[in-house]
Amino acid sequence: MPTKRIPLPYSPKVLEYFRNPKNLGPLEDASVVAMAGSPACGDMIAIYLKVNDESEIIEKATFESYGCAANIAAASVMTEMITGKTLKEAWNLTWKDLSDALGGLPSIKFHCGILAVGALRRAIREYYRKKGKNPDWLPEDLTKEEKMALEEEELVKRLQKRYERMLKRGE
Repeated sequence: MPTKRIPLPYSPKVLEYFRNPKNLGPLEDASVVAMAGSPACGDMIAIYLKVNDESEIIEKATFESYGCAANIAAASVMTEMITGKTLKEAWNLTWKDLSDALGGLPSIKFHCGILAVGALRRAIREYYRKKGKNPDWLPEDLTKEEKMALEEEELVKRLQKRYERMLKRGE
């Protein structure tokens, strides 16, 4: 008996950002680039930030995404939310802020917001690493979103290895 797929209840904002993403594509003069996710699982986000070195204001933010509607929408709305903000202000953005800005995400898609914030925080950490600075507001330990992005990436790696072993055995 064939199974039916039940469409996810995406908000109109999620669908709008999916159909018409803002700030899509690589940024040639980016100060920093960071990624979160894995193309093996279907959800990956690359974040490009152009930062004014004196004011530490994000002048431009773009993204590339390999993933679902929620993944694209979360990254897109995030670029709009952080442009014009300082790195410190952008750091404080949460996946819940993204979800709220999108009119909510289905619970099965919360990880899309987590990946977007994870990529952003990686970019901010990398920016300061490249500058040889560590502002007092930047925690030394990974945040919850950063840890969750890492856990998801590790899970995908383990599943991919398991799948490859199964293929070799002919299962």
